Amino acid sequence: MIRMMRLAVLYIALGAGANSAMAQGLEDFLQGDMRIMILHEAPVSVARVRFTDTEGVEMGLDAFAGQYVVLNFWATWCAPCRVEMPSLAALQETMGSTDFSVVTVATGRNPMPAVNRFLREVGATNLSVVLDPSQDMARAMDVSGLPTTVLLTPEGREAGRLVGDADWAGDAALALLRAWSGQGDS
Repeated sequence: MIRMMRLAVLYIALGAGANSAMAQGLEDFLQGDMRIMILHEAPVSVARVRFTDTEGVEMGLDAFAGQYVVLNFWATWCAPCRVEMPSLAALQETMGSTDFSVVTVATGRNPMPAVNRFLREVGATNLSVVLDPSQDMARAMDVSGLPTTVLLTPEGREAGRLVGDADWAGDAALALLRAWSGQGDS
């Protein structure tokens, strides 16, 4: 039994080391719109934050544990967000799986009818949406402008962030995200 526990600890430690090594090797993928991505040398802790789903159920980032998450902060009034959102929908369509999700955070005053209308208008109804009406989550995660996209590891740690809009379905983003998440060229 002790031997099994030691092997489990070793396996977890090796996995964590591989994730850090992978994050450090991503600089070669910072091309195109991804040039402004800030990658951390090693994933960093994020604040324990609470938000609600579209039904008003309170939850935290632990709801996405075990997944690579592209967490995008946006608002219905944000013009660059309107430009960026279709590429996030395309990214979800291309890479979305039980291991990889695009999650959007409508931060600030964004009534659900406006959120739904926005998503319909830009063709992004396939995206997961959570609400941060008081902007507590945005403040806790040091979001300084919209849109801001944060890459979260399966352990819920921040691997990097990009402030501003980007083409998340473009070749540069797909190459970076596939390398980061270990999804290869699929």
